[in-house]
Amino acid sequence: MASISYKCPNCDGELMFDPATQKYKCPYCASLFSQQQIRDMRPDTAGVRRPDAPVQAPGSLRGEAWGQAEGSAVQYNCPSCGAQIVTEETTAATFCYYCHNPVILSGKLEGRFLPDQVIPFEITRENAIQGFLKYVRKKKFVPKAFWNKRQIEKISGVYFPYWVYDVELNGRVLADARKTRSWRSGNTQYTETKIYSVRREGDITLRNLPENALSKASSVLAQGILPYRYEKAKDFHMSYLSGFMAERRDIERARVQEGMRRTMQQSAQQMMRETITGYDTVNIGSASFQPAFELWKYVLFPVWTITYKGRNGKMYYYSMNGQTGKVIGELPIDYKKVTLASVLVAAVVLALGLAVGYIL
Repeated sequence: MASISYKCPNCDGELMFDPATQKYKCPYCASLFSQQQIRDMRPDTAGVRRPDAPVQAPGSLRGEAWGQAEGSAVQYNCPSCGAQIVTEETTAATFCYYCHNPVILSGKLEGRFLPDQVIPFEITRENAIQGFLKYVRKKKFVPKAFWNKRQIEKISGVYFPYWVYDVELNGRVLADARKTRSWRSGNTQYTETKIYSVRREGDITLRNLPENALSKASSVLAQGILPYRYEKAKDFHMSYLSGFMAERRDIERARVQEGMRRTMQQSAQQMMRETITGYDTVNIGSASFQPAFELWKYVLFPVWTITYKGRNGKMYYYSMNGQTGKVIGELPIDYKKVTLASVLVAAVVLALGLAVGYIL
């Protein structure tokens, strides 16, 4: 199967997307190229839809039933050195194991797998490494192997797939609201309760509700790195993947839409509930919301990540939002360090106890 790379027109080096400049940089001659220049160089790699792929209608899923399932591994040839590259089914961009040049895998993000948008990396690799070191150094009992030089070099910039949901709703809420006041007259305590029937109707718009679209991604990781600034999302172009890894979705909209709609209902109900004020208690009796318009977008989000397999066989990870720098991690513990620290603390306490006993 074919693969794609972007060549510098000045020196024929491999171009990579540079988060610092938001342009494409050649690591050999340091030339910079804009997105429009990249499109002019390789207009055929903008993510062309296959001729038989259905056209997306407003609010619908792109090409729901195009193509057949692929195997668990796919072979490509590196366009730079010709070496064979073997990837997983969901891998859409990677690096050649031999020449280390970036490779975008043709066919993985076409047809129904063509993303609508991408949020480009804004955090550079250097800044991601510094953030990783700062985070890990605060953890006193992390094994040294987790943050040694070889481990740090494994930090990877990966685009993860998400479904993003927009919806406009018509809805109403019926609630029982109460006001209570108490007073005393002589020896008698009085309590008055006024009961109100409250009705709220209106239109609610919810934007950019995200849901993970990759089954092998940790749910903690997928949710923990949110949110992203969606106003900086770009129309998808293959070139944004150059210099990074990327995963193709393997969770379809049908698997997540009911859950997303429940989340939408809950959010809309809470927003209407917050408009009912001036009462001591409010109890929602019924709520009904109908979507007037909904739109599903398939978007790639940037993540810097490091994984580490502990001695117990468990996989640990550290991940950083590649746009905002937000960090989440589940780090291993070096129990030898914990034991040593406990022994030292016990020794200090014993020494202080003996000293105080001697003085007394």
